[in-house]
Amino acid sequence: MTFGSLKTLNRFYSATSYTKIPRVCIVGAGPAGFYAAMHLTKNIQCKIDLIEKLPVPFGLIRYGVAPDHPEVKNVINQFTKVAQRPEVNFYGNVTLGKDITLNQLRQHYDAVLLTYGAEKDKTLGIENENAKNVIGARHFVGWYNGLPSNKDLEIDLSCDMAAILGQGNVALDVARILLSPIDELRKTDITEHALNILAGSKIKQLYLIGRRGPLQVAFTIKELREQLKLRDCKTVWRPEDFQNVINELPNLPRPRKRITELMLKSLNENETCSISNNTKMFKPIFFRSPKKFLINDKNNVTGIELICNKLEGENWESQKCIPTDEIEVVNCGLVFRSIGYKSIKADEDVPFSNGLVLNERGCVIDEANELGKLYVAGWLGTGPVGVILHTMGNAFQVAKTICDDLKNKADYSKSGFAEFKDIVKDKTDIVDWEGWQKIDKFEIEEGKKRGKPREKICSVEKMIEIAKSEFKIVKDNS
Repeated sequence: MTFGSLKTLNRFYSATSYTKIPRVCIVGAGPAGFYAAMHLTKNIQCKIDLIEKLPVPFGLIRYGVAPDHPEVKNVINQFTKVAQRPEVNFYGNVTLGKDITLNQLRQHYDAVLLTYGAEKDKTLGIENENAKNVIGARHFVGWYNGLPSNKDLEIDLSCDMAAILGQGNVALDVARILLSPIDELRKTDITEHALNILAGSKIKQLYLIGRRGPLQVAFTIKELREQLKLRDCKTVWRPEDFQNVINELPNLPRPRKRITELMLKSLNENETCSISNNTKMFKPIFFRSPKKFLINDKNNVTGIELICNKLEGENWESQKCIPTDEIEVVNCGLVFRSIGYKSIKADEDVPFSNGLVLNERGCVIDEANELGKLYVAGWLGTGPVGVILHTMGNAFQVAKTICDDLKNKADYSKSGFAEFKDIVKDKTDIVDWEGWQKIDKFEIEEGKKRGKPREKICSVEKMIEIAKSEFKIVKDNS
């Protein structure tokens, strides 16, 4: 029996005998959703429907990982194997709260798992934050990664000085993209429209501003190493920011000690680095919080007024950031706000508070359990913290809970997506896994023409057109 006929048979079985197998719906086809599906398929017999807002899968792996980190995207190969299992279906271009409701899902599934992540940008709430060229890092990342909602981002790179507020891995991703030689970026899957704008960038100096000190940086040592090794780029630290830091080294846990030692090593090498006319300057600044953005009469940002902070407390981990009366001004014509992401309440019936779905270890706290069990995993349940490994661990843990709950259930009486698929089809063009494969192949072919791994389609309409086409790959026999 072929794989295709096996899948067809399985779908027939699910449509006629659904009472015998539990139905699970996962809302969000990003890392948390796929890791949960991976655990479920390995540990319980069930049918899984992955529902995704975009026509394409993989979420932050596709749209959040930096283009020069292709190795991180290799997990897509594992996710693809999960999606190709006969008991798993992918339904793209279906939006919770618009095309389907949470109550619909709970009525037709034995378990519903929400994993749609954190798609909004946190804001500072300070004066002139709406000035031109004050940009959320998430929007910039989405822009260079081909996220359809960010493809038309207006960004002016004609200034020579820019700043990033925040010192996490996303902030360093933004810095690296801005400061990397354009010929190196051309080898990645960065979008062509971003390449064209970045090629004309005039930025020579880039500040990385954090409210606490070197001992509290949120970026990882891997990200810092990459930044320090950038060609034609010099990292310039402020020596005064590192007072007494060396005395803390013996008390630090190994990961924090290693990254601190790397910063101190780079600081000591400052004077020996040569500078040419092509050299760009990367300038981390600590103990500073933005007070307001400075603007001109055209509402263009011209700088940032910063409050100088001090840290109080005995332990470096629990030290509190205390503002002082001292003010510093950094002149710049472009600012990226990289202070974190936040989730949204996608459906009116999602139990939501303070940016999270209310839950205890992934079990959603609500009063409607009679409609079917509701769960949450990933950033939607934990907050936007950690790297992909943290998301994997959380998704596995919640999936294990789902498995235990389903094994203890006496009767499976839910019908799954087939019951209301026609209703959804009247509202949106559903893109299945075969449709995604057409999009995938099209992007790879377009990338080959440019010497890149792929050229992403940035239009939802174009994605749907390709998904519904008879697109075929023309083999290159040269």
